Amino acid sequence: MSNLVENMDTAVLEEFASKLRGRIVKRGDADYNETRKVYNAMIDKHPEMFAMCVDVADVIAAVNFGRDNNLLVAVRGGGHNGGGLGICDDGLVIDLSGIKFIRVDTSDNTVRVGGGNLWGEVDHATHPFGLAVPAGIISTTGVGGLTLGGGIGHLSRKYGLTIDNLLEADMVLADGTFVTVNAKQNPDLFWAIRGGGGNFGIITSFKFQAHPVKTVFGGPTLWPIEKTEEIMEWHQNFIDNAPDELNGFVATMIIPGAPFPEHLHNKQFCGIVWCYAGDMDKAAEVFKPILAMNPLFEHLGEMPYPSVQTLFDGLFPPGMQWYWRADFFNELSPEAWAQHLKFGSKIPTPLSQMHLYPISGAASRVGKDETPWAYRGAKYAGVIVGVSPNPEDSDKITKWCKDYWEALHPYSAGGAYSNFMMDEGQDRVKASYKHNYERLAKIKAKYDPNNFFRVNQNIKPKN
Repeated sequence: MSNLVENMDTAVLEEFASKLRGRIVKRGDADYNETRKVYNAMIDKHPEMFAMCVDVADVIAAVNFGRDNNLLVAVRGGGHNGGGLGICDDGLVIDLSGIKFIRVDTSDNTVRVGGGNLWGEVDHATHPFGLAVPAGIISTTGVGGLTLGGGIGHLSRKYGLTIDNLLEADMVLADGTFVTVNAKQNPDLFWAIRGGGGNFGIITSFKFQAHPVKTVFGGPTLWPIEKTEEIMEWHQNFIDNAPDELNGFVATMIIPGAPFPEHLHNKQFCGIVWCYAGDMDKAAEVFKPILAMNPLFEHLGEMPYPSVQTLFDGLFPPGMQWYWRADFFNELSPEAWAQHLKFGSKIPTPLSQMHLYPISGAASRVGKDETPWAYRGAKYAGVIVGVSPNPEDSDKITKWCKDYWEALHPYSAGGAYSNFMMDEGQDRVKASYKHNYERLAKIKAKYDPNNFFRVNQNIKPKN
């Protein structure tokens, strides 16, 4: 046990515990090691304690305790964060996983969601009403982290990013006060949280605009890795002119095994994962030019929207080694295609991949100043992930990821989607917010002048 807890007055800890409906988990407790696990097993941090919050009052008490005792504080929702920024060494983790509720209002197709919910839980609640909120591509992702960073996924071209569908949030600020933010209440703070990450406070409740999405048509199409350059050139031209209802992200990948046919196993491919959220009667026509590219394998069909959101859940359970690198791209040049072919041909482990998510359609029609998400004009958000269940592979996947990124970065737009970043330092944070960084820094100074919330892609306060 560390000196901090040893030296802390027992009465102080007992008073803190008495203010929580949830519980405290400290070093030495039987469930401490289980509690400190996060999605990325490469992250191995040892906080002093966890405040397992179940309501807003718990969050207020935890913020006040952390501030009054000068503790480093991390905030954890779903825990998917690649860089492990939902946990910290030698500090307090404010865990929101007990703050779960979902209420669908069919009078205006809005959804209220707790700060600890996962996207699969939201999909489960909205689907019976024929509704969906635009989110990511894996249902185990936390609502809070994905939303605060932007939220790009299968429905981005039709309905925009997750932040474009955020109507309101309830927040606990660094001084322990509780505020509601929306277009009319605290509008500067509402602007900042739509892409500015967890820098400004702890969100305990989100209100989203949902949209009519019940059934989608989609799935993967695969080509031999040798066709990478051809497929990327075609996709760049095709997706810009495709209907907004169609989304398809490009990947370089290995087919790891079932449920794919055996003849594909352990081979490298260039793939595209499609999701069409339009009129099902028109799906065959929409997919004609895609099938005309003669994929070696396709598994396309009609499915409930939650099914497309869970396609990859089984491949990526919690507890694997992850290393991430990312960039935005204004275009995919022949030089970039060549690097994708080169590194896609030597993927180090069956689960390591590269994805390119299109930023077009509705996502591109929001002004670059309307939210902190500064790269509305980019064509793709790219991410390279080294993934393995085996800790012995961590050096190998990290090296491949870094080498791939360094080869591609000269052809990038400069910054990256913050949800795809590791802990990479201030220059990368500034590059990723670009012209919006200064405005964010001023709002940070107003609401968190002492940088209490700093275990994140940190925006430093500036008056």
